[in-house]
Amino acid sequence: MNYTLLCDFYELTMGNGYFQTGIADQICYFDVFFRNVPDGGGFAIAAGLEQVIDYIQRLRFDEEDIQYLRSKGCFCEAFLDYLKQFRFTGDIWAVPEGTPIFPGEPILTVRAPAIQAQFVETFILLSLNHQSLIATKSNRIVRSAAGRPVSEFGSRRAQGADGAVLGARASYIAGCAGTACTLADELYGSPAGGTMAHSWVQMFPDEYTAFKTYCQLYPHSATLLVDTYNVLKSGVPNAIRAFKEVLLPQGITNCAIRLDSGDLTYLSRKARQMLDAAGLTECKIVASNALDEYIIRDLILQGAKIDSFGVGERLITSKSEPVFGGVYKLSAVEDSQGNIIPKIKISENAAKITNPHFKKVYRLFENATGKAFADLICVHDEKIDFSQPLELFDPDATWKRQVFTNFTAKELLVPIFQGGELVYRSPSITEMRSYCAAQIDLLWDEVKRFENPHNYYVDLSQRLWDIKQQLLKRSGS
Repeated sequence: MNYTLLCDFYELTMGNGYFQTGIADQICYFDVFFRNVPDGGGFAIAAGLEQVIDYIQRLRFDEEDIQYLRSKGCFCEAFLDYLKQFRFTGDIWAVPEGTPIFPGEPILTVRAPAIQAQFVETFILLSLNHQSLIATKSNRIVRSAAGRPVSEFGSRRAQGADGAVLGARASYIAGCAGTACTLADELYGSPAGGTMAHSWVQMFPDEYTAFKTYCQLYPHSATLLVDTYNVLKSGVPNAIRAFKEVLLPQGITNCAIRLDSGDLTYLSRKARQMLDAAGLTECKIVASNALDEYIIRDLILQGAKIDSFGVGERLITSKSEPVFGGVYKLSAVEDSQGNIIPKIKISENAAKITNPHFKKVYRLFENATGKAFADLICVHDEKIDFSQPLELFDPDATWKRQVFTNFTAKELLVPIFQGGELVYRSPSITEMRSYCAAQIDLLWDEVKRFENPHNYYVDLSQRLWDIKQQLLKRSGS
């Protein structure tokens, strides 16, 4: 599908204005960043870059697009002719998908002629905002399960087809074991799987026949839904009978039951006793039904005998906080000699004051533990001697500074496009998933708390801080 016109209309009216005022080709720098971690968490997870790449590569105005824009009656013909040859020729840097990210730091930077840099805003934001939101929520849920597999079951509750498919993709990157969405598997490799619906059980003369038939058809992936009628009186006993009569004679012990309603702690414990008493000690118990990280955590604390979870609407919609809030802000322009001129947005709301200039971001790791302890935002050409002690503001008390030594610095933003050409190899989804897990392991547990997480250090270099203060003073004069 051609997503070229999936943009805010003002991207086009501004582009037309840039064209007519002679600044269409002025080089601009825009940053994508976010201000708050969803659900009050300690970090978010970047996702959606692959879709940005695909969009940039396909960016073309076809004749139908031009005719539509002409019909609006507000664009000059010269601008419409310009759009016929429109291509992205700029540069993009971004953090790889699966990277833990923090408020205020650039997660993607665009350097391009003004019309191009302005035009790509909407799609970049919708892609990164949506998938970063779902990846962040998914990882919270995965971590709450304490090593038990979590599958994404939310397609039917998602906001549209892309919400389902790309949400499943993001959830897998963030640690989910798989998805119920078949198309997400076909397109992106997020493993699809499932059990059965209550309608399967209702279609047969009785519950046992439904279970037996399913075991005969799918002996190596038999997960039986046991709450259509009565979990303990019929569901689990009939599942045990079907497993014993169909699977065990074939030497198959890999099977499961699913609980989708009721008191999951009580029912799972009773079901576990019944399964073990029947000799089905390897039979797993899967739980679903409007779960989230807090419910899963409580189930485990209460001693529920649940081996894996299927999570739907509260994951695929990030129901508790359904907006990520990433923004796209101008940070610099180049003059005719190629000098970079920093730009800043001022607001009475201090949180909305932007960080100016073309920037790079370092992540700092303690050499003794390997753990990440801070991110440092610098001017793009700044040379910092990381062998020397580094002084950073304490995020819990910004009047206080702390000195760090014996650490290693790594740049986070990597080149994606240079001169309009793709220079980045997108990893496979399994590589992204492994990378994400490894990067989260490098965070301190205090940052990963659900409630009152440690405020991770994100600071500006002294040079960038001074530039920002100069611009603020100049704006007030």
